[in-house]
Amino acid sequence: MKTLYVTDLDGTLLNSRDTISPYSIGIINGLVEKGMLFTYATARSLVSASVVARGLSTRIPVIAYNGAFIFQPDTGEILAREGFGGEEREKVVSAMRERKPGLLVYSHVDGEEKVSWVTGRENEGIRRYLSQRKGDPRLRPLADESGLFDGEIFYFTCIGERQELLPLYDIFSEDGRYTCTLQQELYRPEFWCEIMPKKATKANAILKLKALWECDRVVSFGDAVNDLSMFRISDECYAVENAVEELKAAATGVIGSNDADGVARWLAERCPQDADRG
Repeated sequence: MKTLYVTDLDGTLLNSRDTISPYSIGIINGLVEKGMLFTYATARSLVSASVVARGLSTRIPVIAYNGAFIFQPDTGEILAREGFGGEEREKVVSAMRERKPGLLVYSHVDGEEKVSWVTGRENEGIRRYLSQRKGDPRLRPLADESGLFDGEIFYFTCIGERQELLPLYDIFSEDGRYTCTLQQELYRPEFWCEIMPKKATKANAILKLKALWECDRVVSFGDAVNDLSMFRISDECYAVENAVEELKAAATGVIGSNDADGVARWLAERCPQDADRG
């Protein structure tokens, strides 16, 4: 049977240093060379994911922005995308203007992908995000809010304390026109509330790839609550040891942690092709 293998990046394939170990790269690349259909599904953009996944061979499209986009990784071509309707967009914009959380707005402005924010409003979480993306061509600092919601918006990220973000999560998680997640940042105290179009989920994007590549089965790997949707549509799903308890409860099984190369070791032992383990 033809199987599609899909992994999350942060906290799953990436170790706690935000890198993929040479061992994991060697195992996965060896299996891909022998025909394994392997990709990743991440909340990151293609730009950010490509940096941390450098050296990893992916011969099929990758899923970014939690399923809002499917990209051809070598060219950056958008193969599929999900967007907000007009009313849905305006509801989020109205809430952001009223509550003014630590906010990053992802959009296409004049045909270019941008991440916009208002300078002077950065909290610690926003500053950390920006410090990790110095030189990123998407960054679009603004002096005020007048241009913050320009362009074709496809994703909102709010960063702050849980109690500050919980009202936004309650509004949009209960509205069936959106996908909304609230979770603590990996290895950090702050929380992220992310608001996306309804169909922007890892699950929906994986099902598109499954059909495109005529696969019979899906096996997935993850660590966080935003991986729940892909676990639900997978034939087998594995939580790394460091995963949240909610995801472990939904998993077929629990494998080694991200710092113990859990995904690569599972693939080396269980994938039908032989891997070069040297």
